[in-house]
Amino acid sequence: MTGATTSTGGSPQQAVAHRTGETVLTVVDHHGTPLADTEVTVEQTRHAFGFGNIGFDFLELANGELTGSAAAAAEHLADLYTDVFTTATLPFYWGRFEPERGRPDTARLRRTAEWFRDRGVALKGHPLVWHTVQPDWLLGLPLDEVERLQRERIRREVGEFAGLVDTWDAINEVVIMPVFDNGDNAITPLARAKGRIPTIRMAFEEARATNPHATLLLNDFDLSSAYECLIEGVLEAGVQIDAIGLQTHMHQGYWGEETMLAMVDRFARYGLPLHLTETSLVSGDLMPAHIVDLNDHQVPSWPSTPEGEARQADEVERHYRSLVGHPAVESVTYWGITDAGAWLGAPIGLVRSDGSPKPSYEALRRLVKDEWWTAPTVLRTDERGRVSVRGFRGEYRADVRGASTAFGVGRAPGQQELVAPAG
Repeated sequence: MTGATTSTGGSPQQAVAHRTGETVLTVVDHHGTPLADTEVTVEQTRHAFGFGNIGFDFLELANGELTGSAAAAAEHLADLYTDVFTTATLPFYWGRFEPERGRPDTARLRRTAEWFRDRGVALKGHPLVWHTVQPDWLLGLPLDEVERLQRERIRREVGEFAGLVDTWDAINEVVIMPVFDNGDNAITPLARAKGRIPTIRMAFEEARATNPHATLLLNDFDLSSAYECLIEGVLEAGVQIDAIGLQTHMHQGYWGEETMLAMVDRFARYGLPLHLTETSLVSGDLMPAHIVDLNDHQVPSWPSTPEGEARQADEVERHYRSLVGHPAVESVTYWGITDAGAWLGAPIGLVRSDGSPKPSYEALRRLVKDEWWTAPTVLRTDERGRVSVRGFRGEYRADVRGASTAFGVGRAPGQQELVAPAG
């Protein structure tokens, strides 16, 4: 490190050198004269990479619905969450969001989104269109009425939350959508009648027209060639996709770096950012390999174990290292902060049900806040009043003579002028 540069040198960082950038700060007085030999303290405040998790556990806390020990436990969990994660996925499952027609849970979700925003966490909504968790009041309606209501639902949610929730899983699991047969819903017949690509077009075009600045994902768990063919068809049809969502729930064991990166490479060839939208690893017994649909594994109890927690910690670290090391991956969302109420009752959380962090939480925090984090650094400007800040891409703060200024380190080299108070 030179006197005017903060660096992220060292072999672990070299593996993720594509995640770093450089910004030159010029410190001037109120007349615009560069200030040489002036002390500047630089500190990173946020990652550009999306380290995400679901925010489902905090709706009650954000809406003031908890008291006493329950509120204290939720606040503790929130502290653990915000110390690591920079993005939160909020639940917009239509059947739960609007169980009674015309009475959506907008106010409650908005308060939750604002609660996260106030803590520096960005938001994503999940999902706008899906064939599962649908409102019963759609059943029996003509398909043209279902389509009209679905379009209105997209416009309503995207419009109501614009500027607060600006990233959406626009449509979820379309590969199986037209042939889904695990219970009645009104969206599967609509997708069957319209076809997959027109259904996707409907979701993206309605959302895009409502919020042109939104980031819209096509998301799926089926990572076979069927999803590749669907993506190719959508792109050839001229539908604008902002990112490709890839689900990687590994209840039957970690796939390993080779398999995971080979899958990522297949989807990276489309030249779009990749979001690992739903990822999970078990800290207890693994689900039997013969289970095809993860939902079919029903057990009375699925506890976390010391052996499983050690395995999960190792796999979480390997998983994140491999994905952060791949230049096409833009974010990873872990599917659960805690085992309490975890999906399918599986011990996939990074925090135990009693609120104590598992080794996997500590492992991920070390990566995010220690190894992949630019430490606070004191620099001095050169004769032209400049310091060069090189570090992990994201948001930073510079302190000069007691005044703070926010700046960013991005993919392209940047420049910013800082006006120092009189001193």
